[in-house]
Amino acid sequence: MVQQRFQRTPQLNGDDVDAKRKEIHAYFHTTLDRYERLFDTLRNENAYYKKPITLRHPLIFYLGHTATFFINKLILAGLIAERINPKMESMFAVGVDEMSWDDLDISHYEWPAVEAVYAYRNNMRNVVDKLIRDLPLTLPITWESPWWAILMGIEHERIHLETSSVLIRQHAIEYVQPSTAWEPCRKSGTAPQNKLITVAAGHVQVGKNKTEQEYYGWDNEYGCHSAEISTFQASQYLVSNQEFLAFVEANGYTTENYWEEEGRSWQKYAGARHPTFWIKQNSEWRLRLMTEEILMPWDWPVEVNYHEAKAFCNWKTTTSGQPVRLPTEDEWYRLYDTANLTEVLQNEPAVGNLHLDYYASSCPVNEFPQGEFYDIVGNVWQWTETPTYPFEGFDVYPYYDDFTTPTFDNQHNLIKGGSWIACGNESLKSARYAFRRHFFQHAGFRYVVTDTPATVQSSNYETDKLLSEYGEFHYGDVYFDVPNFPKTLAEIAIAAMADKPARTALDLGCASGRSTFELAHHFDHVTGIDFSARFIGQGVQLAEQGVLRYTLTDEGDLVSYKERTLKGLGLDSVKHKVAFYQGDACNLKSIFTAYDLILAANLIDRLYDPAKLLTSIHTRLNTGGLLMITSPYTWLTEHTKKEAWIGGFKRDGENLTTLDGLKEILGPHFKLIQGPQPVPFVIRETKRKFQHTLAETTIWEKIS
Repeated sequence: MVQQRFQRTPQLNGDDVDAKRKEIHAYFHTTLDRYERLFDTLRNENAYYKKPITLRHPLIFYLGHTATFFINKLILAGLIAERINPKMESMFAVGVDEMSWDDLDISHYEWPAVEAVYAYRNNMRNVVDKLIRDLPLTLPITWESPWWAILMGIEHERIHLETSSVLIRQHAIEYVQPSTAWEPCRKSGTAPQNKLITVAAGHVQVGKNKTEQEYYGWDNEYGCHSAEISTFQASQYLVSNQEFLAFVEANGYTTENYWEEEGRSWQKYAGARHPTFWIKQNSEWRLRLMTEEILMPWDWPVEVNYHEAKAFCNWKTTTSGQPVRLPTEDEWYRLYDTANLTEVLQNEPAVGNLHLDYYASSCPVNEFPQGEFYDIVGNVWQWTETPTYPFEGFDVYPYYDDFTTPTFDNQHNLIKGGSWIACGNESLKSARYAFRRHFFQHAGFRYVVTDTPATVQSSNYETDKLLSEYGEFHYGDVYFDVPNFPKTLAEIAIAAMADKPARTALDLGCASGRSTFELAHHFDHVTGIDFSARFIGQGVQLAEQGVLRYTLTDEGDLVSYKERTLKGLGLDSVKHKVAFYQGDACNLKSIFTAYDLILAANLIDRLYDPAKLLTSIHTRLNTGGLLMITSPYTWLTEHTKKEAWIGGFKRDGENLTTLDGLKEILGPHFKLIQGPQPVPFVIRETKRKFQHTLAETTIWEKIS
């Protein structure tokens, strides 16, 4: 039975400012009303203060959290100047991220009374209500609009409408009670036999543009992503309780080879033998809903975490002989398009069990057809094989900088499609929510059969300070009008080559590899070698994945996030011409030889024996080839014992510069044809601290 429709997320465009203001006003209040009605399912005040699970705060926190979120973000955005209750706004600010299943939250809080939290919520309502009525409004509402922070607060409350409902479902049954506002589905029958349907190959193009958007979106939805999807088969239905029972009865939970390593560790720790919401009473199975336990509806979708879904797929691969796995995010988009779905309409019921249009629970897997499939959207979220990652061009929304970036760790997998309580932004095709793989949500799965492996996109942001600084030094912004140093060196080297042969070049001490790529504009092949595999990893990542992500220290613990792509740097066309190797410049393998150019940038004063390199480097160059050396000549005993310095000291009472030393060592085989030339560079350490240095550049031609 269709319920009264819960207001949809507002469109951001339009011509009638007054109507849009009224729509947002209603969206704000109906969202808060619905969230507060969720807490009607708690039986008594004690239920607010008992933790449903040890890894989360008690529900009193979540009642206060969404309200203080509004005030904290509106203060940050400069839309209001005064706080309501600083103590509450601190206490309720940060939740518990379930980093691992055995990370117990043992913190003790003096939580305020329920009445005090509701009083705070009412005060917050008045503040935001006045803001909505008085704040100037220009359409369309964009990422830069002050109204974005207001919509963010509303959508954040709708996220917690769902996550709090999961916590209530995990609460001990004696702490909850049924409510007419949260009536579950009462239908159940024989589960349909699942079958595979072929999905034709196709193209996926997703990602939002900040300046052209129809609905509010979280920052991970912005940027661009495209993919070509091969033909695959997908299950017509979500996996039902009945279908999953076969896995349980086949001792799937205790058969180790069905489980990935991480999943097996979770299963052993949790002692799981069946889905967490299943209850075995004698010989009878029951299902825990949000506020009650019912006889098992075998035709409803099973609700499990990623590990359980993945183990089922591995079991099915073993028993069927077919390559079974979860769909990727991109394959889910193909399913969406194949089913000819559209967004939930403003004034019509959803085409699936979505947006609270039907039930306060899941329902039979064969109730909502969508094309040849069922429940591509709605009923329960669907686990994917895809760890969340940023689209190309991703940028952090400044007033909520930790919404997405902590999930870029290859440990949070995306869920798609929405559940019965997924409302607002959650109900959109573009929604990208990710949870740790052991996490429980109103989530189940469907499976696909394909020989195509699941592609894992690069997601990590490098957090090591030195690596991040070098990532920025090589691929980042220009500071104080000082040109990019590695690129400048490559340009100087290429100009010096003139009409000389340009077959191969060696970038020795390549660090993160920018010069390696830049030299490939001129040379047929360029080899980058560095002693540090960690530095080389940045070049390798760019060559293989086309993107590099890192964090930069702004001040103290505050950071900013950077993304650089080969395409954006104009280097995508040369990536096939570069190769990176780890190596010791003083002890190079014999294969590294016959080069037309060797670039040794800021290297010689970091070697333990620079003379060993310089006395033999001519053997690695073709006759007429060029050796380019740059260095600030910062001789330090921590890198080079003083007796191994080739300059920077007095000899026989006279100054011996590094250039003098280079002339002595290189003289028998080289002539100096260019330089010395100063080349400046700037390394960013923090937002307000930079290191400015001059490197001396010399170019030598091999004569014998």
